[in-house]
This record gives sequence, C-alpha cells and structure tokens, in this order.
Amino acid sequence: MTGNGPAEGVRDRPAGGVDPAERKAELAAALADLQARISRACTAAGRAREEVRLLAVTKTFPATDAALLADLGLGDFAENRDQEAAPKAAEFAGLRPAAAVRWHMVGRLQRNKARSVTRWAGEVQSVDSARLADALDRAARAEGVAPLDVLVQASIDGDPARGGCPLPDLEALADHIAGTEGLRLRGLMAVAPLGADPDAAFERLARAGEALRRHHPEATELSAGMSGDLEQAIVHGSTCVRVGTALLGGRGLASP
Repeated sequence: MTGNGPAEGVRDRPAGGVDPAERKAELAAALADLQARISRACTAAGRAREEVRLLAVTKTFPATDAALLADLGLGDFAENRDQEAAPKAAEFAGLRPAAAVRWHMVGRLQRNKARSVTRWAGEVQSVDSARLADALDRAARAEGVAPLDVLVQASIDGDPARGGCPLPDLEALADHIAGTEGLRLRGLMAVAPLGADPDAAFERLARAGEALRRHHPEATELSAGMSGDLEQAIVHGSTCVRVGTALLGGRGLASP
C-alpha cells in the first residue's frame, strides 16, 4: 500500500443498508494496513510506535462507522464541523454507551460555536486566535469541562484563507492560552500546505514546536500528517496523525 489514497479493499462511503459485518471487516483490514504503515514509519524514524497516536477522522461518515472502529480498539475520533459532530457524538454514545472514547475538533471554528463544541469535544486542535481562545475559555468554564485541552493551529505558509496562526505569532498566542483558567495548552497542529513539499513543511513545523516548548515545556503534542503524508510527519516528530480516507474510504456528502 502506498501513502496515497484509501487502503486496498476500502470502498467509497457505504450507502444505507450495508451489512455491518461486511463494513466491520473492511474497516478492520484498512486499520491493519494503516497501523502497519505507522509502525514502519516509526521504525524508519527511530521512534517507538507508542509515540504516535492515531486519530480517526470520521467527518461525513456515520456514527455506526465510529462505533465499529471503537469495537476494533480505536478511542480517538475527530470531526471538523460542529453541526455534524454534535449529533454524531450523541448518536455514538447511544450506540456504545460503555465505550471510553474521546472526540477532537480539528476544523476551523467560529467563536459562536465554542460552547457547543465543549459539550462533545475533549480536545480542540484548531485554536488560531486569542479571541477564539477566550471564547473556548469562557465556554469550558461555563460547561464545567475546564481545563479543556487545546492545540494551536499553526499556519506553515501564512495563508489566511486556510486558517491557522502565522508562525511568528505562535508564542504570543501560546502565552495567551497559558494565561487562561479554562484551557490547557497541549501543543501544535498543522496541515501541510497544498502543493508544498511535506518534508519541508513538517520540518518547519517541528522547529516551531521546539521553539514553543522552550517557553511552554508542557506543549509536547505535534498533530501533523494525514493519509497521504503521515510518514513524512512522523519523521519530523508528529505525535498524532489524523487519518480519514486511508481508514474509512472515499468521502461522501456531509450529514445534514
């Protein structure tokens, strides 16, 4: 299997009526392939497999898929839209009430959604401004979930259209987050810019992470790498790879 595209045997998003046993078998095969990729990447980088967490990006896929993945041993799931994630997390809780899982917000977040997100997400990886941090701080304290774990989303290329905090501003934003009562700074998250060399992008992110930890040694997380570039991210110190397509298959339309 290559680092691009879904695992062999994983189909596009299943339509209604797909047999759960068949879908579970597909997911199990894809998961085994993916875990092998991560293990090989860790070995090549001289790192322990335990240093890299797998985050299953379930956006546009049903809660039943998340439930099957939980049955297969996964405990971390990510979404990028509150409108989809909130009902999905609630449905999942009904399907697997005893499952110990954690939901992560990885998409761009509007401040007016902060309180809703704190009701289902145990971690927000996409904090890119002091104003958003303040909104999450207030929401976490109001909902009784403080301290809420957060990562600063770093903009490797500085393109404002793609979100993220410009690299020169990371320290100021991290200082701001560290000064709140309701948030706990965990590290950095980033996406390699479209068309960029992933190795160069992740090397730059790794240097930013090292600089950040000089002032915030607790910010040890580096969330980087997706289906097509997770190997390069692991080489440069990623502690969390966010994988959707290689695990769940081609994406369908988002849930209403």
